[in-house]
Amino acid sequence: MKYQLFFAAMAMGLAGMITGPALAAVTSVFGSGANQFTMTFERVGNPGNAADLTGVPRPVGSVGYGFLMGKFEVSRDMITKFNASQSLNISLQDMSSFGGGGPNKPATGVTWNEAARFVNWLNTSTGSNLAYNYFDGNVNDDILLWDPVLNPLDYDPNNPFRSRRAKYFLPNYNEWYKAAYYDPNRGPSGGYWDYPTQQDTEPTAVTNGVLPFSAVYQTVSLEQIGPADITDAGGLNAYQLMGMGGNAYEWQESAFDLVNDDPTEFRAFRGGDWDSTHHFMRSVNWSSIAPPDFDYNIGFRVAAYDTPPPVPEPTSMAMVLLGFGAYFGRRLTRK
Repeated sequence: MKYQLFFAAMAMGLAGMITGPALAAVTSVFGSGANQFTMTFERVGNPGNAADLTGVPRPVGSVGYGFLMGKFEVSRDMITKFNASQSLNISLQDMSSFGGGGPNKPATGVTWNEAARFVNWLNTSTGSNLAYNYFDGNVNDDILLWDPVLNPLDYDPNNPFRSRRAKYFLPNYNEWYKAAYYDPNRGPSGGYWDYPTQQDTEPTAVTNGVLPFSAVYQTVSLEQIGPADITDAGGLNAYQLMGMGGNAYEWQESAFDLVNDDPTEFRAFRGGDWDSTHHFMRSVNWSSIAPPDFDYNIGFRVAAYDTPPPVPEPTSMAMVLLGFGAYFGRRLTRK
């Protein structure tokens, strides 16, 4: 027993050297009064981790800085409180056919632009800078690129979508992939799993609960049951994140071609949903639709910087996309 404790202590010490001394989750408060809510963020450390050469796109998953990732997906209640706190209004999918729209269910039927507006409010309501550049207008208007002349403090030549001064943002394809599939304790120097539940075999399919190595995805009649509450959506992964596989697809910040140079280009999403097969949770599958579009099963989660935003990483324009996953589903447009 004493040897087990010794090796456990060694493992914890090594984890501390890799990820830094502060490993506890971070809780942030947004809104006020009856419209106040909290979001829990887990630290995704291990900066400079090796990329995955077997996932899609490839290479993928290497991030040169530590960041925070929402432990749970954004809930319908959070969107409701956002709508009550300012003039914009985000519409949610009517979930009557999918088990109902309880307040703690994932916020689905949200467009990429609506998710970006929500993230902007998280920033401005807490004294941080906008993440995404918008004209005032419709909640589903496309963003503008940050400009090196007009917005020199915000402009990142490798990602003109995101301001360098923002605290909260939608995770890009590398950040999301790392948070979902990377495990710093796999092998001698860390590695990737095929599923975002710390395993290479398909997870146990559940309708809800927190069983390790489980996810909320296709089971008998699950389409009518719908997604689980965001805090009851399967087992945790290596970074203690829930529901990155199954429950609801999640938007990524990145354009599908990995070059964020056109506000109208297709945006990536991935992770599977409550009614999809295990294939859509795998690291080799991702999909995209245009920013004004939405689907009944796409939601999102929020990422953040724990420290001042990092210096931009080298451009990913030379990356080669291989084996794009297919996605078959409705495409709707909200005007």
